[in-house]
Amino acid sequence: MKFIYSIILFSGVSLASFAQSTLSLQRCRELALANNRQLKISKLTADIAENVHKAAKTKYLPRVSGLAGYEHFTREVSLLSDRQKEALSNLGTNSIGQIGGQIGETITGLAQQGIITPDVAQQLGQMFGNLTTPLVQAGNNIGQSVRDAFRSNSRNTYATGVMITQPIYMGGAIKAANDIATIGEDIAQNTIALKQQTVLYAVDNAYWLTVSLKKKERLALQYRNLIQKFSDNVQKMYKEGVATKADGLKVDVKLNTADLQIAQLQNGIALSKMALCELCGLELDGELLLEDEQTDALAANEPIDYDVRDTTFNGRPEVRLLQNAVDISRQNNKLIRSLYLPHVALTAGYTVSNPNLFNGFEQKFKDVWNIGVIVHVPIWRWNESKYRLRAAKTATRIAEMELGDVRNKIQLEVEQHRFRLKNANKQLATANKNMVAAEENLRCANVGFKEGVMTITDVMGAQTAWMQAKTAIVDAEIAVRTAQVGLRKALGLMN
Repeated sequence: MKFIYSIILFSGVSLASFAQSTLSLQRCRELALANNRQLKISKLTADIAENVHKAAKTKYLPRVSGLAGYEHFTREVSLLSDRQKEALSNLGTNSIGQIGGQIGETITGLAQQGIITPDVAQQLGQMFGNLTTPLVQAGNNIGQSVRDAFRSNSRNTYATGVMITQPIYMGGAIKAANDIATIGEDIAQNTIALKQQTVLYAVDNAYWLTVSLKKKERLALQYRNLIQKFSDNVQKMYKEGVATKADGLKVDVKLNTADLQIAQLQNGIALSKMALCELCGLELDGELLLEDEQTDALAANEPIDYDVRDTTFNGRPEVRLLQNAVDISRQNNKLIRSLYLPHVALTAGYTVSNPNLFNGFEQKFKDVWNIGVIVHVPIWRWNESKYRLRAAKTATRIAEMELGDVRNKIQLEVEQHRFRLKNANKQLATANKNMVAAEENLRCANVGFKEGVMTITDVMGAQTAWMQAKTAIVDAEIAVRTAQVGLRKALGLMN
């Protein structure tokens, strides 16, 4: 438990240190990729796809299954009919008894004909009677033993066995299933890449939004200080009678407006930093400092190769996912076709049963080995295969059309972001030129005001123009950065 508490404490200290340290854009990306829950879910999904693929590979291997059972029947199997049983039980009576009766009738007939005397006939009858009685009983006993030997005594049956099945030809179903599992792994990896690019895109935009607001806050503070200094000068002039009270009120309104703008920017910075912390997996109320907050020049013109043919279709996970859908649809066609082709499998088994039939119905466990081939051939399904294959091929065509549609849209998206970046660079160049003019205009207004040829309204107008020019530079710098981010995402280069 102490070890677990130590880990928790260390994790809390680490997060706190992240929240208080200066974070670069790269570090924010790393934290977002490490802490994003959707990415973790996608990685678990990739593990599932990998195990599904491994399971599909086992379809090539033999299947071994075991079976054991016991059955009790209220009646046993009988190999003899009731008449046959009765005949066997009276075998001596029906055979030797009939012979004895015929001999007795013959002796009686000889006595009646006078061939033998009645005394001799009586003696012969007693002699044959004493001889046939045990023979009849012996015959009945033999018949009963034969009847008992044919008894199955199968009311209690025990059986156990092992069966091995090796697929030989399944119509291509096993290979199609393995190909689909392989594509499933690709889908999982492409899903991870898609979510990574989505997370990075969101982090980059949140980062530059925060930097933009922070730079505007610095600019607003400079503007407020500028107005405050000008307000102090106007108040001195008012006390000396050079300026009017209305002039002072005009400057105070401008000063209050600047304070309100600072408050709005500070609120926006707090919210944008919370959004960035949420993306990075940090505490929402942490003190977050960004590396580019104090950077003066942000709009470094990064060279980006926007050749759609070479990079986009391979770099965009969306395109790869749609290609995966097309490939799965094609493999599904093969899988459906395999259902209507012959299936061949080799079987082998080992069985133990009691009673067994290898030595009559013997009440002993006896084993037997077997080997065979199973062939399953569909003969007539009322054109079911034809209709299902048509539907599968149509689904493939739909997937191919969706892929082509997305390719065209990506080309348009790349061109849009390329023009957006080009316009942002032009906007930045224009803003820099305007800044030179605004600074010179402000300098001239201050000089003219000191010499009495410029009014307070002229100075405040020059200050406002200077503020707008500075803000335009910040907006243009961030526009260049966000345009670069958008173009990289459109080209699939968010990594």
